[in-house]
Amino acid sequence: MHNNINGQQISESGLLDEEKKYLLKMARTTIQSKLGIDSGNEDLAPTSKTMLEKRGCFVTIHLHGNLRGCIGTIEPVTPLIDGIRENAINAAFKDPRFPPLNAEELADADIEISVLTIPEVLEYSGTDDLLEKLEPKIHGVILSSDWHRSTFLPQVWDQLPDTETFLEHLCVKGGMGQDCWKNEETQVMVYKAEYFGEKD
Repeated sequence: MHNNINGQQISESGLLDEEKKYLLKMARTTIQSKLGIDSGNEDLAPTSKTMLEKRGCFVTIHLHGNLRGCIGTIEPVTPLIDGIRENAINAAFKDPRFPPLNAEELADADIEISVLTIPEVLEYSGTDDLLEKLEPKIHGVILSSDWHRSTFLPQVWDQLPDTETFLEHLCVKGGMGQDCWKNEETQVMVYKAEYFGEKD
């Protein structure tokens, strides 16, 4: 749902269109600066309560349609504007699945930002009830067991639309064995995310 204030769209996350554009530009210029690329004069940051709220967020980098880096913070521990800067650097240079991004790749890359709601424990009784309560393309999911933890953003449903397959891959991502979601000791938490990218 979007509201309209002074001709600008305000999204579910509370961000104005101009603020989304600023955050995407800031993510790119933060990476450029780390690579030693002069990105020109920085625009003055929009100031709003939403930009300074503590929010979970992820920065995702795609290159030619393929994932090239994705790092984020699930819990709302830092102001959104700071979290975007930090996760832009982490996604570009510290995702253990990929080598550090270089300047040539950045020129062809697309950046996407996800702003998360606060995760909530999903109460359910048995695997059938869990499968019924999870909402594909709406819920981001966190699985926790002992010290293992992993999450998939709602966008991952596009690649894994079957709920059981989605959960199995999430278990494997967290090093918990593909059937961990069937274990009643595994905690399931869900959140929603608004995501926007340079291609939007």
